Amino acid sequence: MSLPKILEKKLARPVAILGAGVSGNAVKNFLTSLGVPSVIYDRNGIAGAVPAFDESAAAQHDLCVFSPGFEPENPWLKIAKRAGTLCLTELDFAAVFLQGSATPLKKIRNEKPNTFFSRIESRFNLTAITGTNGKTTLTEFLSFAHKKAGRNSAAVGNNGIPMTTLLDPGTLPALLPVCEVSSFQAETLHYFSPRNVLWTNFDEDHIERHGSLENYFRAKFKLIELQESLRLIVGDFPEKNEAADAVFSKRFCVVGESVAAAAKSFGIALPPWVEIATREEVRGSVPAGTIFETYPQMENYALARRYWFANGFPLKELESAALAFKPCVHRLAKIATVGNSPEIEFWNDSKGTNFHSVYAALETFPRLSVYWIGGGRAKGGNTSRFAEKISGAITEAFLIGETAEEMHAELGNRGVPATVFESLQSATLAAFKAAQKSNSEKAIVLFSPGFASFDMFKSYSDRGAQFVQIVDNLQNFVNKP
Repeated sequence: MSLPKILEKKLARPVAILGAGVSGNAVKNFLTSLGVPSVIYDRNGIAGAVPAFDESAAAQHDLCVFSPGFEPENPWLKIAKRAGTLCLTELDFAAVFLQGSATPLKKIRNEKPNTFFSRIESRFNLTAITGTNGKTTLTEFLSFAHKKAGRNSAAVGNNGIPMTTLLDPGTLPALLPVCEVSSFQAETLHYFSPRNVLWTNFDEDHIERHGSLENYFRAKFKLIELQESLRLIVGDFPEKNEAADAVFSKRFCVVGESVAAAAKSFGIALPPWVEIATREEVRGSVPAGTIFETYPQMENYALARRYWFANGFPLKELESAALAFKPCVHRLAKIATVGNSPEIEFWNDSKGTNFHSVYAALETFPRLSVYWIGGGRAKGGNTSRFAEKISGAITEAFLIGETAEEMHAELGNRGVPATVFESLQSATLAAFKAAQKSNSEKAIVLFSPGFASFDMFKSYSDRGAQFVQIVDNLQNFVNKP
């Protein structure tokens, strides 16, 4: 693989990698394949990483690649920048290679513009997906749909598969990468250049990181701004011609209604190429029996459908993929049904780490008795407003984690029965017993925490797995002869 022009001189010395997680190791492995040395720095000294990064260390590097966990004001990043080191987030680093290392970077002598742009157009097939909720599901679904239709695609990014893993020269020309991008990843991007952007929705989240709701919005809006820079990633071609315009005008962006509303509230004008998708436009046309029939996923299908049409793919491919697609683990799904009078359904939505995910989950159960299990580590959102919005949709609350006492007070002030529990197991058992007393034919025990998991669990996956095991044990006990 040829080196991108911007990095040719930066790779002459070892690369500093900040963070010994999945993305940091992916960068190290790729650099090793190029014969470029690197040093991983991590405060915890994981797997031999250097635990300190100071001015002396920064002076040894011309390029620094950092993980999404590093905030823009992180002291290590400040040290690196003061030393004159080029600092790229992992997505930017991968994008520079993916989109900027076509061979050659410049036009071949006497090459006609049409031929050149046809040759490098595959570098513009990157699709970015963001949103407060639903972005992992949509990312996995679009990649799945492409592969089912016989196209070479991969789901990467915030779903746990670093974009750097795509840097295999043998697969680049035909690849259709679909990249999930979090606000943490988006806020520091400069070279990542998506042709397609799909923004599912917008609501309160990560205020503790971004400082305000508007800052959180602008971090994600960076993806739309980056659609303006398609031509910069492959070099400077000042001449104006129809071939160049044809390539660079092929940008597509679709957003959900809440995104458009938020942009208006912040006084941010969406570019003219941005489309707005609604659930109503696909109501009645979503393939029956798929996850996209539920309220939270219907908007995802609307965005996917518009993307599919915009890129000229047959609708039957998308419909076929929807029928075969399985939802992400720990994203709103029924995991058990117990009893028949009432029939009690247990739903696992452990991936729901913010308020919007709870609102969307509750929309799935209109006019049903919902026994909600929630709580965890706060992320800076307005818990009073959250309690107000869910108070009319839940029958009783079973609270865990650091925010339990606060939510207990907020819900209590609104007349919602709520109890604080020391463990997820005790909360689940209490919710089950309360649901058994429901006067309705069906009751819902909904685990959609609305907060981060790190106060009591290793991750939302750990939290969800524990809930599934608790329900499984409970179900076995109830059904025991």
